[in-house]
Amino acid sequence: MFEKGDYVVYGSKGVCLIWDIAPVDLPGVDKNRLYYIMHPVQDSSGTVYLPTDSKKAVIRRVMSEQEARQLIDEIPQIEQLWVSDDRKREASYKEAMRSCSSRAWVSIIKALYLRKCERVAAGKKITALDERYLKAAEQELYGELSVALGIPKEEMQSYIHDYIEKKRKKV
Repeated sequence: MFEKGDYVVYGSKGVCLIWDIAPVDLPGVDKNRLYYIMHPVQDSSGTVYLPTDSKKAVIRRVMSEQEARQLIDEIPQIEQLWVSDDRKREASYKEAMRSCSSRAWVSIIKALYLRKCERVAAGKKITALDERYLKAAEQELYGELSVALGIPKEEMQSYIHDYIEKKRKKV
């Protein structure tokens, strides 16, 4: 069980701060059931309610600073998630996004970034499907890394790029 003040990654809501753990007074809700009352970091005006005993929700603690740095170190070795069939690819991306796994998000970003570069080089635009999943994966990954490393989310992409480039030049 998480505690008040913990940062968690919760499904498509991204990183949330657990503001309170208490029953909620909402219509149709069991007043004896405990809920995580959370505020998404990227939308502090929003509130998310999740039963503490939910078996369906994918929720996990935000990675530590050490885990974040290790993930960034491993990015060059993480395989890209690519499926050539559009329908199967979308299903794979949906599943990867739902998994709440930072490595899955990296796999999507790598695949779609390379695909975007290939399409642009061929004089084409990125497809709407690819753009949607690229943005979603970046939103989730950069949001979590931002909290773990204390770096503004807007700077995460360049931070990761610069870090990997410096490491590559040392080798």
